[in-house]
Parts: sequence; structure tokens; C-alpha cells
Amino acid sequence: MYEIDKQKFGAFVASLRKEKGYTQKELAQRLFLSNQAISKWETGASIPDTAMLLPLADALGVTVTELLLCRRQNSNEAIPPKTVEEIVKTAVLYRGGKTERAWQKTRHIAIWYLISLLSGAAGMYLIGRNGVQTASFWSLFLLCAGFGGYFFFFARISLPAIYDQCKVGILLDGVVRIHLPGLSFNNRNWPPILFALRIWACAAMALLPLLLLALTLLFPALPERAQLTVVLVPILGGLFLPVYFVGKRYGG
Repeated sequence: MYEIDKQKFGAFVASLRKEKGYTQKELAQRLFLSNQAISKWETGASIPDTAMLLPLADALGVTVTELLLCRRQNSNEAIPPKTVEEIVKTAVLYRGGKTERAWQKTRHIAIWYLISLLSGAAGMYLIGRNGVQTASFWSLFLLCAGFGGYFFFFARISLPAIYDQCKVGILLDGVVRIHLPGLSFNNRNWPPILFALRIWACAAMALLPLLLLALTLLFPALPERAQLTVVLVPILGGLFLPVYFVGKRYGG
């Protein structure tokens, strides 16, 4: 297997950072990390987790392959397929093995997601049939359902080691990006945060039709866009406030 020279890797990162004119603090801020994390990489004390390789490469203006090779590639340089395979294996190893997803551990709670999804969709359909404008709210409902599907089925069970070693203020998982100013993610607060996110998804889907119906009855002349703005306040507040509270309480 391809072995990464930690000292060489650290020196390469440091040289790229200086080329860009960043201080360690500025690079850390771009990656939502602590200065300590950058310092550990540059001194060879540790290697970034795979989840951080892409944002690190983007910030330094190189490819992930160049990062792992610890050198820039010439435009006409071809890497042998076997070498590429070894580099990929190395990246997977530093990631800490296969990532466990929520559906592998918590299938039994998926029933709550399905109940909320079906009851919310039925409610939206029924109030729509009774003349309530629901077009914009269907988009919001589907957005909540999509995030809920991620939290219940595809979210990581645990975070990479870098989240416990350093203060990391952003969760990177494929296309999902979660960032709350002042909150760090780690394996102490991630389980309760994930639990809070699941409760939010179920509540948002189930209660959205009721919120819309209440607004329509109380303020029948209120335009649809204004209704949507009013509904977004409890929906977003119900998302960010509980997550921030449990994240801070359990070590963020």
C-alpha cells in the first residue's frame, strides 16, 4: 500500500499555504477548523481525514492526488493505474474504514419518518382540495422530507477522528453541509444532534399542513408568499435552536 510521509505531507501543505499567502489561522477559518488542526498537519503529527482532503485541496489550489503524493504534477504526467489504486486505498485507510450509515443501525425508527411523511402529505393534499393555495408549501414539504430522509437513512453514525481531535465547525458529508457559527461537531454531540434533526424532520412534515390551515383561517387575505414567510420562522427556528442547544450541551 502507498505510504504517506507525514513530514513530507506537512511540509507540502505548509509551502502551499504560504504560496497562497494564508496564515495557519486564515486557512483554518476557510476549513472551519482550529489552528491546532493545521499545525498538526504541517508538523507531521497527523494526516487529515478523507472528508477534509477535498476542501483542503480546493483551498490550496491543488488536486487531492497531488496532496496525497505530496508534490505537484506536471500537466503531461501520467500516473500508473496501480499507483492511483494504491493512493485511493491509502485515502480509505485514513478515513478510518467503511462509513456506517443510519439505515444500518436504526431501521426500527424509520416508521416515524414514514408516518410523518404520509400524514403530512395527506394533510397537504386535503387542504389543497379545499381551496387553500399550497404550491409553495409543497416545495417546503418536499425539502423537509428530503432532509428527513438523509437524517433517518443516510446520515453517518459516527464522525471521522478529526472531529474529536480538533474543533471542526462544519459537517461535510457528500452534498450535505451543516454549519452553525459557534458550534463544533464531534462524536459526543453528533448522536443527540442527529436525534434532534430527526425530531425536527418529523415535526416539520406533520405540522406544516396544520400551520398553513391555521394561517388561512386566521388571516384569509394574507398572500401565499407572506404565509410562507410566516411559516418559515417556526420551521427554521425549530431546526437551528434545538440543534445548537444539544450541540453545546454535549460538548460542542
